[in-house]
Amino acid sequence: MNLPQLTTRALQIRDRFAAREKAQGGREWTREEIMQGFVVDVGDLMKLVMAKSGAREVPDVDARLAHELADCLWSVLVLARAYDVDLEREFTRTMDELEARLKT
Repeated sequence: MNLPQLTTRALQIRDRFAAREKAQGGREWTREEIMQGFVVDVGDLMKLVMAKSGAREVPDVDARLAHELADCLWSVLVLARAYDVDLEREFTRTMDELEARLKT
């Protein structure tokens, strides 16, 4: 899948979460609440990175690390759309800037 396809899939799943949120709590999560969920995912990712380096004991760490990285990517894709960021364009621009800095 390319980035637009990943984004479309992420947003389809986000729509399903929104429907569940409305059914359970009467409203869907705000952008800020989605960001809070992302922060939790980043914390979980950190624990798994620590486990990979031997600082923690986590069973099935490789599968869990892969899953958490995918969770984080999902959040980034959803947040980019929520804030009207063209992630593909901005990623390319940022990589170009970093590459230019590394040439000096």
